[in-house]
Amino acid sequence: MEAEEALADRMCAVTRECLDERDLIRFVRSPDGVAVPDLSRKLPGRGVWVGLGRSRLAEAVRKKVFSRGFSAETQAAEDLPDMVGRLLRQHCLGYVSLAKKAGEAVTGFMKVEDMLNRGRARALLHADDAQPDGCRKLDKLAGPDVVKMKLFTRDEMDLAFGRSNVVHAAVAKGGLAEKLVEAVRRIEMYEAPNGPKGSEERV
Repeated sequence: MEAEEALADRMCAVTRECLDERDLIRFVRSPDGVAVPDLSRKLPGRGVWVGLGRSRLAEAVRKKVFSRGFSAETQAAEDLPDMVGRLLRQHCLGYVSLAKKAGEAVTGFMKVEDMLNRGRARALLHADDAQPDGCRKLDKLAGPDVVKMKLFTRDEMDLAFGRSNVVHAAVAKGGLAEKLVEAVRRIEMYEAPNGPKGSEERV
């Protein structure tokens, strides 16, 4: 396992420091010469890697790092950091939708409460406008291994679950939940004021 993780280290094009792939964002160059984020790290072609941080990506755009990295003139939109922020959220909510379709997620206070009481939950989600009292009650039921998050708007939660007025939700333990937890970690790392801190900060 250690060997696999070592192979996954890449160099940030901005700072030249070596980081785990999970602490970086990969970009590829489109045929028309535009830097395109590849969050899943699966698009073909040469990649340029930037540390997972909004401010670091803004620096990459400002310093024309992509043109140097690809050894060719490469356009990077000024709003690229905002675009990546939105994509990270969409990526995360995609796992929520998959968990719902797989029967591994529930919504509504009582169903969430039941999943927590039975020790099945891995992630607990509150809409960002959820009432503090309801959040506190559910948070108290969550074990130490349950990741609590209040990142998404009610509209985002509604879209992910395919229903209206979703305030509280929970995702059961399993592969999708672990992918969700990692996706949340990436959002928090990206939006952190001090930028990337490395794998030791992993959830």
